[in-house]
Amino acid sequence: MATFTYKAISTGGQAVAGTLTAETQQVALRMLDERSLYPVTIHEGGEATRSLTGRRRKVRLRYLTTFYNQLGDLLKAGVPMLRSLDVLARQSPNLVLAEIIREVREDVAGGATLADAMSKHANAFNELHVSMIRAGERGGFLEESLSRIAGFAERQDELRNKLVGSMIYPCVLVFVGTVVVTFLLVFVVPQLRRYLRPETFNFLTHLVFGVSDFIKSYYPAILLGIAVAVTTIVGYGKTEAGRRHVARAKLKAPVMGKLITIVALSRFCRILGTLMRNGVPILQSLKIAKDAAGNTILADEIEKAHENVKRGETLSKPLADSGLFPIDVIDMIAVAEESNNLDQVLVQIADTNEARTARQIDLAVRLIEPLLLVVMATVVLVIAMALLLPILSISTAPGAR
Repeated sequence: MATFTYKAISTGGQAVAGTLTAETQQVALRMLDERSLYPVTIHEGGEATRSLTGRRRKVRLRYLTTFYNQLGDLLKAGVPMLRSLDVLARQSPNLVLAEIIREVREDVAGGATLADAMSKHANAFNELHVSMIRAGERGGFLEESLSRIAGFAERQDELRNKLVGSMIYPCVLVFVGTVVVTFLLVFVVPQLRRYLRPETFNFLTHLVFGVSDFIKSYYPAILLGIAVAVTTIVGYGKTEAGRRHVARAKLKAPVMGKLITIVALSRFCRILGTLMRNGVPILQSLKIAKDAAGNTILADEIEKAHENVKRGETLSKPLADSGLFPIDVIDMIAVAEESNNLDQVLVQIADTNEARTARQIDLAVRLIEPLLLVVMATVVLVIAMALLLPILSISTAPGAR
């Protein structure tokens, strides 16, 4: 069963809005007709799950982590599935997740498995989570699967928050510095220019005045150029060729490229190892891990590895041929395949590389902050020298008062 939100007109001409539960949209339309309501709009999901654009809202990982932990604990305590979902729907602090849990509960009550019910809500439960839950249901270890998903989601959320939090201060520095320099060039420099003599200008003065004149004269063209460039880049990035170029550029970027590669590889190893540990076959696990890696180039190489494994060959050889995986990672995967503990080694690789990446991100951010301050100070110093030197020349010139 699914929840449908509708807006309709009654026989008396009054506008009516609400929600109803039905198997399909056609059944929902028939139910409205039985109520003598003429439907204007109808879509699957309640109002809480819809954004202003009409798309279903995403659910943050921290809410999902709590949901998985609580559901696993309730099932371990012997609480039936339907009652557990009822409790979690009432207690969830997130309205979107609460509404989704109620819809999942209706589907489970109708005979669907928990994985099938969750698979209808891609805005909350991704393919990785659904596959692990499906494997847990089939293998009889659903509670353990829920705990592992919660741990995986929590690690992923921590890494993402750490990266975003680390970049806030540098971004603020760049924004403030840009605003300050632009203000100086557009408002301060032209005012002081009127009091300076051209014969006292030096190279820095001519440079600063030239930049100031260019910005003041062509700012509409500059803004239009920036808008066109951003629109073009974003539009190209949405194409297949654009996505591939962006993915390749991320992996090859100086300094940050190595970090991005390690993060993507860690995510791939953790997902693949977690799926295999939960009883998902390696071929199906590779398909899921390929899409969850977050990089098109890496996904292509994993697809090649999938074909090799399908033919009965090893996983480590095609990964080594790709040139994307570090040698130490390839060696660990090869040894793990021989010793038949690939799932454990993959998770261990992810743990080690994520810890190393976190340290490298901290170091990079600590280096970026003073570098940005030096750049900003240098730009302001150049502007100050361009204005102060002519003033000093006037004050020290013969006959100056």
